[in-house]
This record gives sequence, C-alpha cells and structure tokens, in this order.
Amino acid sequence: EGIFEEMDTLPVTIRLLDPPLHEFLPHDAAGQKTVADEMGVSLEEITKKVDALHEENPMLGHRGCRLGLIYPEIYEMQVEAIINAAVAVKKKGVDVRPEIMIPLTGTKRELGDLREMAVRIADGIIAASNSEVKYLVGTMIEIPRAALLADQMAEVADFFSFGTNDLTQMTFGYSRDDAAVFLGEYVARGILPSDPFQQLDQSGVGQLVEMACVKGRKTNPDIHLGICGEHGGDPSSVAFCHKVGLDYVSCSPFRVPIARLAAAQVVVREKLEAGN
Repeated sequence: EGIFEEMDTLPVTIRLLDPPLHEFLPHDAAGQKTVADEMGVSLEEITKKVDALHEENPMLGHRGCRLGLIYPEIYEMQVEAIINAAVAVKKKGVDVRPEIMIPLTGTKRELGDLREMAVRIADGIIAASNSEVKYLVGTMIEIPRAALLADQMAEVADFFSFGTNDLTQMTFGYSRDDAAVFLGEYVARGILPSDPFQQLDQSGVGQLVEMACVKGRKTNPDIHLGICGEHGGDPSSVAFCHKVGLDYVSCSPFRVPIARLAAAQVVVREKLEAGN
C-alpha cells in the first residue's frame, strides 16, 4: 500500500518471486532448529526439506515462473496481496496502476497459465470489493527462447520487461557471479569491447531485444516494452533502447540521473541531426 500511495498516478511493476526456494531456508543446524520451532514441526522435517530443495545450479533451476507453476500458492498469495493493496488505496483516492510481472518465462504455456491464475484472482478480488482497479499482466524476457518466440509470448502479455542481466548471462553462457575473474582480462585483451554486464552487448543480446520488440509489436501493437537491469543506467545502452523503440528503462536508484541525462541527450541529438 505504501508503494502505491507514493507512486500515485504512476504505474508500479511488481515482479513475482524469482529466487529459488533454497535461498529462503537456513542451511546451518541452529537456523533449521529455529525454523522448526517456529513452525511447530520436527527438525528432521526441516532438514529433509532443505535437502530436497538443494540444486546444483540454482540460477538455471527451480526459480521464477517455475516456482509459481509447481507451488501455485506462492504466486496466488502475491497476486492477492498486490490487488488487495491496490483496492485499499483506490478507496483512499489514489490513482493506482499495478503491473504484475511474471519472471523467467520461456514458453507461451508458462506465461499463459500464470496469467490465467493472476487474472482469476485479481478479477475475483476487484469484483468482490466493487472496485474498478485496472491492472496489467506481463513478463520479464530474460531467456533467449522467449525473445525468439516473442510473437507467441505477446499473445498473452500486456508488457515485456527485458531482464538484460539474465538475458546476458544466458546468451553469453557467462555466470554473472563468476565472470569477474576473466572479464577484466577479456576487455584488456580486446576479446570483448566492454563488460557485457555493465554495457549492453548490442550486436548479440541487443539483437535478441530488437527482434523481440518487432515480433512482440507485430502480434500485440499495444504492448509496453522496457528493460530492467544495470544496463538501464548505461548511456550507450539507453541510446540503444531508444533506437529500438523501448518505452522506458529501469535501473537502480543511484543510476537514475545518468539514465535521464542519457535519454535527454539521445532526443537532442536526434533533433540536431534532423535539423530541428
């Protein structure tokens, strides 16, 4: 409710749970004992659950929309919280515009099934409260397959937000957490022109973004398009986003001034080149 009140008249995009479940459980005996006591179950049950949730490569494992499909109660709870909050602030006179983002989708079926769930819960709450809250349901495009099949994804999405951090990881095959040990050398030797996690790789990752924009708009001309990630604060990446027709860029708060300046410079440059 606090977020919606603060953002009165502006859209608020909320990404549903993305990290794998093992990150939410303690792996030490003392921590597991605390959880067991709080939940009123045996330590053995908690230990078994922690072991069952173990993943060899969790960043490519049971996370994002996969969680919402296998444990639907997680996403149902989040959508219920979002829409209940929106209804509550709407009654206070706030112009609320929630946008529900389903992360890590790679197939139309994943997005379609979870969109159906979100709409069912949201519409039920709105009808029961006799409210008129308008909302959008979209996805984060961060898997190359989703970009390649963006025309299909757009059939069941109100917006795309390109998650360029993960999209870069999966396109290059570089682990963002581990790549620092060699990326500096790669840049120094000219193997890469820059760190692709700081400056968008326009020829590779950018090609996927541009393709997804074209294919998405072909299916759904009204679809909203933007990016989410550190690239949103990089001037050259902002210029690229403008060129391919994105509606917005999103970045961490301390990079917002840089992003705004870069966006303004792109527009001024365009006007100068056009003789205006």
